[in-house]
Amino acid sequence: MLKKDPILITKICILIVIGTFLFSFASYAFNARVQAQAAPTAQSTDGIIRGSENIPNISLSTFFSNIVETTGIYAFFYGSAEGGGPRTEIDPAGSVFVVFGWMDLLMILVGFLLIYLGAIKNFEPLLLIPIGFGTVFANIPLANMTSPGVWNEATMLFEHQGFLSVIYNAGIGNEFFPLLIFMGVGAMTDFGPLIANPKTALLGAAAQFGVFGTLFFATLANLIPGVSFNMLEASAASIIGGADGPTTIYIASKLAPHLLATVAVAAYSYMALVPVIQPPIMRALTTKEERLIKMKQLREVSQKEKLAFPIIVFALSIVLIPAAAPLVGALMLGNFLRECKVADRLSDTTQNALMNIVSLLLSLGVGSQMTPSKFLTSSSLVIILMGLIAFSLASASGVLMAKFMNLFLKEKINPLIGSAGVSAVPMAARVSNKVGLEEDPGNFLIMHAMGPNVAGVIGTAIAAGVMIAVYGG
Repeated sequence: MLKKDPILITKICILIVIGTFLFSFASYAFNARVQAQAAPTAQSTDGIIRGSENIPNISLSTFFSNIVETTGIYAFFYGSAEGGGPRTEIDPAGSVFVVFGWMDLLMILVGFLLIYLGAIKNFEPLLLIPIGFGTVFANIPLANMTSPGVWNEATMLFEHQGFLSVIYNAGIGNEFFPLLIFMGVGAMTDFGPLIANPKTALLGAAAQFGVFGTLFFATLANLIPGVSFNMLEASAASIIGGADGPTTIYIASKLAPHLLATVAVAAYSYMALVPVIQPPIMRALTTKEERLIKMKQLREVSQKEKLAFPIIVFALSIVLIPAAAPLVGALMLGNFLRECKVADRLSDTTQNALMNIVSLLLSLGVGSQMTPSKFLTSSSLVIILMGLIAFSLASASGVLMAKFMNLFLKEKINPLIGSAGVSAVPMAARVSNKVGLEEDPGNFLIMHAMGPNVAGVIGTAIAAGVMIAVYGG
């Protein structure tokens, strides 16, 4: 009968649910009455439940008023400070910065723009999507996701610390995440193209002209009213030209911790915008004939060469520039795990699981620093501009070095691979290949561009080491 009447089955199920609910409610009411009789002191003589003495009575009108004042719309118009109005924060220069509600809204829109560029326009989605969400999270009114928390002497822990603040303090405010990222980059990198064609290392070295050249522009920036950079701050800003986020974080944490947020955001933004910034520079500095140059296939690199390379580079960094040895060493450790062929599990973990987790956390942490007090100041805007100048100079220097080398080489170098001398691996190499394919669909430059690209990673780490050694004592 039940099989033939599904409606009856439905009615029975509904009755069972209703009966269960009524039985549960009756049991709860009975138990509550028994407990109240057993503990008559649970309420004070004036009828107030114990523990509620300090909780204020709220009228219905006050209740609805509080709801309105804790909405995002209200905060965007009237500010998110307690009681309404703008709040105050400390900017990177140590000055008091007044944050109005519309500034939070503006930064949230910037965050959604980054998400759009990553998810829809496919501009380095692995970077821009988490950075964009981190930006939105950090600027949600009253959410306190970047709250530094309160130090409890008894427990020796921060209490009420925001989610993004935990991430930032755990790995970005120090050298933890940058070194892990370098290990992952090393494990994912094949130095074969550089070993097969060593002269392309000059292109990676040439890109560092953008880094050091920007130090000069930093002195000129001091002529702008309200802007004042010392050499430590200028070094942290100029390293942005290497388009290497981990190195930028590393050197900023050593030389100018108060600028870490701004330079990290700028570095990762330019890394993600490599496909937008570099092509116009490459086309402006090369002729069609130069862009059509075809390079012969690279020779095969032996296993012994690949094993010896990371050890030799690491040893040289220890002997010549110890300040760069942590970055170079982490990079070469990851690469040695890849090439030795006896630690495949470690290599696989480093270049996949570990790299993905750290990249996600680092990107969220970087996005968390895109707040009005750290982003909408004159000094921060100048740093971002200086970073753009440094990155553009680095890209141009690599192209011009390739053109200069062609004056003396029998086998010409396609100047397009010179722009890959910045250390945005493998983004810059892909851009060089893409621009080359636009001129000649049969001209594949990706492997040739990887030579200066990985050389740029090493070069930027060395440049950072030089600045730390000279200015960091």
